[in-house]
Amino acid sequence: MEIFNHDSNIHFLGMRKYTIAIAIFLMLASIGLIMFRGLNYGLDFTGGVSMVVDYQQSVEIADVRGALEKGGIHNAMVQSLGGTREVSIRLQPKDDPGAVDANGKINLDRIAADVMKVLQVARPDAKLKSRDFVSAQVGQELRSDGTVAAVFVILGIMFYLWIRFERRFAIAAVITEVHDTLVTLGILALVQREFDMTVLASVLAVIGYSINDKVVVFDRIRELFRLARKAEPEEILNRSINNTLSRTIITSLFTGITMGALYFFGGTAVHGFAITMLIGIVVGTLSSIFVASPILLWLGVTKKDLMPVTKENPELARRP
Repeated sequence: MEIFNHDSNIHFLGMRKYTIAIAIFLMLASIGLIMFRGLNYGLDFTGGVSMVVDYQQSVEIADVRGALEKGGIHNAMVQSLGGTREVSIRLQPKDDPGAVDANGKINLDRIAADVMKVLQVARPDAKLKSRDFVSAQVGQELRSDGTVAAVFVILGIMFYLWIRFERRFAIAAVITEVHDTLVTLGILALVQREFDMTVLASVLAVIGYSINDKVVVFDRIRELFRLARKAEPEEILNRSINNTLSRTIITSLFTGITMGALYFFGGTAVHGFAITMLIGIVVGTLSSIFVASPILLWLGVTKKDLMPVTKENPELARRP
């Protein structure tokens, strides 16, 4: 199954000056957006009020969320707690005098009463089971842990490619991984999409997905270098992109369709994950085609770098 001819000869490397310039611009713009506009951190990272509400009869998450929106309580996170009658509700304290007491502390009783009043208008059988306040310090720890996780993933990828391929491949992969991650986060900062734990998980998934595309191209580059007797590095890199182009596009297309289905049918709780993955798929696919190989060419990869290393063995030399 091919979209593009396996032996097509689109000169991707001929556009490398423009594609690298665009990639650098997008990285710098993303860093600027993250620094000055910032990510719109959700309750997982900023803290807030957490409540557990129990219903006597089964209830739909969408109905609970709709009742809160109708009652003027916006951006609340509503999730099922393993059944059909118990839900978790997380929200930021309201911006009204009753939400904070004289000592500057959150008035949980006031907030819980407001939420339950709204919910009981729609369903009188709603009962408050528990309520608590989640500190922003916990969110800061989650942010730092997420950053550490992303760094370790990228370093692990670099170590793996250094062993499997060669040093230049590892460097090219890390540069493009940083590019993909920064641009994805930059777009989230630009549109101010809420950044919660599901989005963080999606960013880590984007890192893994993106490297998968690049490893396929890198593997083809190594194969063609070893097969070709006389060929310039630019020609080998260009042929490798063309040979794997159909596979790259088809994989991205069907993964994108899956994420689209998750967005439309998976519910609000996974919207952030699906949208972030869609952004990451587009960015990662483009960087696999237009960024990774030009970086390899700039680093000076050659046939000699990828040939198997053989050692002189006197015992083998004496065998017939």
